[in-house]
Amino acid sequence: MKHTVLFDLDGTILDTNELIIQSFLHALEGKTPELFTRENIIPHMGRPLIEQLQFFSGLDEVTDLLTLYRSYNLKHHDELVKPFPYVKEVLAKLHAYGVKIGVVTSKIKLTTMLGLELCELLPYIQSIVTVDDVTNAKPDPEGIRKALHELGSIPEEAVMVGDSHYDIEAAKAAGVEAVAVNWSLKGQAYLEQYNPEHMIGDMRELYMIFGITEESV
Repeated sequence: MKHTVLFDLDGTILDTNELIIQSFLHALEGKTPELFTRENIIPHMGRPLIEQLQFFSGLDEVTDLLTLYRSYNLKHHDELVKPFPYVKEVLAKLHAYGVKIGVVTSKIKLTTMLGLELCELLPYIQSIVTVDDVTNAKPDPEGIRKALHELGSIPEEAVMVGDSHYDIEAAKAAGVEAVAVNWSLKGQAYLEQYNPEHMIGDMRELYMIFGITEESV
């Protein structure tokens, strides 16, 4: 039986997709060799921000781009961020049933906390591991292992829920079952290539993994 669930943040429990895309488009306008569109961004979502800016721009030094991205991101955060359907309901129910809940994200701590507070999810989460808290971001398993340690859990009793192949690869490297969400902008077929143990189309499908029946919810 599983007792612990770890969530990725962006694109998994928080719908930050449009905020991320618009922040990149703002920061990179006129700064790439060819026309830069949202289609360039989506396949790389889930990587640390600095890595993405370096990749998209072809530059090693991206401090100016980082400043542009973060200023736009913070300014428009609250208007463009919302939880995906049933997220708050499911986290509250899992928490009530004693499931240990953590977040493992490649986002910085500042905007991680802003999003979780905005969407009223903080009361249900016992461990938050951001890119600021690790040496190696996903797909390295360091963040998952750190969260499990903080929660007093072992890999065999945990699942990692994410919208990216980086989440799936990190879960497998940590010995944790991977749950992919088919509302990912990358698409279900893309994620299935990485062989997650579970694929869900509704957050409430997590109840089954934790032995919570329809009658009990």
